Amino acid sequence: MKDISFRIINVDGKARHGEFITTHGVVKTPAFMPVGTAGFVRSTTPRDIKETGTEVLLANTYHLSLGERLFLVKYMGGLHKFMGWDQTILTDSGGFQVFSLPGRQISNDGVVFMYEENGEKITLTPEKSMEIQRDLGADIVMAFDECVEYPAPYEYVKSAANRTSLWAERCLQVPLNDHQFLFGIIQGGTFQDLRYKSAASITKLGFDGYAIGGVSVGEGHELMCQAIRHTEYLLPEDKPRYLMGVGLPEDILASVELGIDMFDCVIPTRYGRSGTFFTRTGKIRVQDKTYRKDRYPVDTKCTCYTCRNYSRMVLRYLFFTGDPLAGTLATIHNVTYYQDLMADIRTAIDQGRFASFREECLAGYNKKKLRHEKKMGLK
Repeated sequence: MKDISFRIINVDGKARHGEFITTHGVVKTPAFMPVGTAGFVRSTTPRDIKETGTEVLLANTYHLSLGERLFLVKYMGGLHKFMGWDQTILTDSGGFQVFSLPGRQISNDGVVFMYEENGEKITLTPEKSMEIQRDLGADIVMAFDECVEYPAPYEYVKSAANRTSLWAERCLQVPLNDHQFLFGIIQGGTFQDLRYKSAASITKLGFDGYAIGGVSVGEGHELMCQAIRHTEYLLPEDKPRYLMGVGLPEDILASVELGIDMFDCVIPTRYGRSGTFFTRTGKIRVQDKTYRKDRYPVDTKCTCYTCRNYSRMVLRYLFFTGDPLAGTLATIHNVTYYQDLMADIRTAIDQGRFASFREECLAGYNKKKLRHEKKMGLK
């Protein structure tokens, strides 16, 4: 395996400020990866996303393999040229999407399912997932795993974790491009003994980085943290640690405190397109009548393009008129908020004050939440 050149710059408790290097640049951690499901972050251009401070994007293997998309990516010379993105890209294995499809048939060989778009019957194996990701050309590719929803019976979760380990060995046998790194995924649901066995099995194989999968599937904040605690101490300290599909700012803050380095989620972009903005004092829904004459930016401490140029009242107007610009401006702001949060986390770790920083963030968020609940008669 190649060396991803991960190094830890500072630690504060278990929180880690680090960085790793790919062919397409340096990625500072803790890092948040915006999701470009079919190759692009919806409603925005790569220039918009780069200006938010984003250093790594996630693209979806399942969606990019549908129809002629894989052919188009290969014809363009890989994902970087296809997406117009010259920095680091990570592709998931397709496991999460495949295992959420109805009527799937799972065996140790792989998964048989029907494509959503045309009903074509497809068999996806660990080898096939690796071949697709190799053709896509991302810098970081993920081993094929079986993701289990919550709740699920112990024996089923055990079977899925064992199968994930078998598939991980097969993924390692598939040659990748010279610039690509492969991350293994740990499963086991909310069961401590299964997390332990999965982590022991996956880490002994020697991947370039390690992901904790099977979270953000309905288990809630406390059980998510429990799954991290049952896994984190078994992961090599000299490799990146990735918590898949998370999430909300409060989840990220808790996970960083537990030693996690990388995150991805559709929340900032999906929420933005529906008119929900993240701020340093909590979320706001700009369509609320409170903002109909509000000349302030969404977040008075934010310096993103949206906050420099548009007020809450104008953004509210754009959403109510159905102008596509609304989604663009909301996405720019929310992704900037997340990248600013990650930069502030790294600074707090460097200064040895991450715990107090986390409490300050949560206090501001909860104050806004309590005001909203009181206004709505919930408190």
